[in-house]
Amino acid sequence: MAKERIFVVEDEAPIQELLRFNLERQGYRVKVVGSGEEALEVVNDWLPDLVLLDIMLPGTDGLEVCKQIKAAPQTRRIPVIMLTALGEEADIVAGLELGADDYVTKPFSPRVLLARVKAALRRAEPESTDEVLSIHNLAIDLNRYKVYVDHCEISLTSTEFKVLHLLASQPGRVFTRYQIVDGVHGDDYPVTDRSVDVQIVGLRKKLGEAGAFIETVRGIGYRFREEG
Repeated sequence: MAKERIFVVEDEAPIQELLRFNLERQGYRVKVVGSGEEALEVVNDWLPDLVLLDIMLPGTDGLEVCKQIKAAPQTRRIPVIMLTALGEEADIVAGLELGADDYVTKPFSPRVLLARVKAALRRAEPESTDEVLSIHNLAIDLNRYKVYVDHCEISLTSTEFKVLHLLASQPGRVFTRYQIVDGVHGDDYPVTDRSVDVQIVGLRKKLGEAGAFIETVRGIGYRFREEG
């Protein structure tokens, strides 16, 4: 069975070859381009399963490429992992706000990058119709709006439930505070970017030891720890 297609958008030749070598060794089909303009021409024709996208590109930068990929109906569901220089927090936040699914900072470990690729591809699979989301020792009953930790029910507000479900439904994905606000419309609490922190504090306290699964990504937002 053919492996997924990975589209690499990176202008530095050594990094291109590093990515190609490690991805192809895992059986992925890889296409590499070196500019944003070329990326936008190719992505609609090749329709990859995932895009590895450098932010700092000549001409059209990675943020604009991400914006256009996520705006087009035929490509908006393709996972995008940004490749960023260490310390570019503003660019990371901007990319996530534009719809990027994850990011990896340079210099990166090939093992870490491959793990992120596998996780993003897994999250992109069609969602289960099961109304109970089970992860770690948590069970989130979407029909009854109930949460269980080790089979013991935990009482959450409607907004806390929605925040937990948003994070847990895509483990490993980093959500900015603004993305959480956008994905959660609380009717019992005024959800703002600042109140997200309050919701997280409350969630962690109520979940007890399981609250550690909600991880803070400094300067950016939050994610739910992956299983494994």
